[in-house]
Amino acid sequence: MRKIFLYECKRLLWNKFFFGILLILLLFGWQVLDQETILGVAHTAPFSPWSFGDYLSRMLPLLWIGALFFLTFFTSEKARRVTVLTDAAPVPPRRFGMIRCAAALSGTGLLALACLAEAAVFYAWYFDWHSWEELILPALVTLLPSLVFALGSGWLLGQVSPKLVYVWMTLPFLCMVLPLPEPLGILNGSFFATWPLTLGIMDPAFSMPVSVMAVQCLLFFAGGVLLALRPVGKEKMT
Repeated sequence: MRKIFLYECKRLLWNKFFFGILLILLLFGWQVLDQETILGVAHTAPFSPWSFGDYLSRMLPLLWIGALFFLTFFTSEKARRVTVLTDAAPVPPRRFGMIRCAAALSGTGLLALACLAEAAVFYAWYFDWHSWEELILPALVTLLPSLVFALGSGWLLGQVSPKLVYVWMTLPFLCMVLPLPEPLGILNGSFFATWPLTLGIMDPAFSMPVSVMAVQCLLFFAGGVLLALRPVGKEKMT
């Protein structure tokens, strides 16, 4: 299993797509940090959890696309045609599918870590600020639920039709332009720009209303369930 996992990771990461999306992420991320985050959000410091969360929300659409593109390596028509080779592997189809999901999750995690590392460099360079422990919680609640849901929902849609994965890539961009209700505010960044203003103090500590936390938990658990619901197997790939 370890060899299969390493092989799938190498196939996902050692290719032009990975380096291309990584370069786009870093270039766009630096632009956001240098032009938006540096000004602060909702009258908070550029390195506050609120400004940092706003930066991550702006990066989510590209991270979402990256996660779904990883899945296309396993759900495309080409992948379906070579299923006879994977079915010959001495690994049950369900477990083989979970290994592939783990590889896609690892690749997505690396892209997310690149965004976090870029922010760390930015904060150290411009502000000589290194208190990263204050930003762990907003990073987790912003990125983890959405990206796990992206992989889980994309995995399921890819079994129905590979084209649906590409259609699903547009979802975060729709979220960015639609007036979402407060519980969904993390998906378009409005939560980080508006919630601190309701707390009545300058530069408040990071907090979340119950409704927002409930939605993030729901996204995370739904994504996990979908990842395990219909893994790629012989019956789906023939």
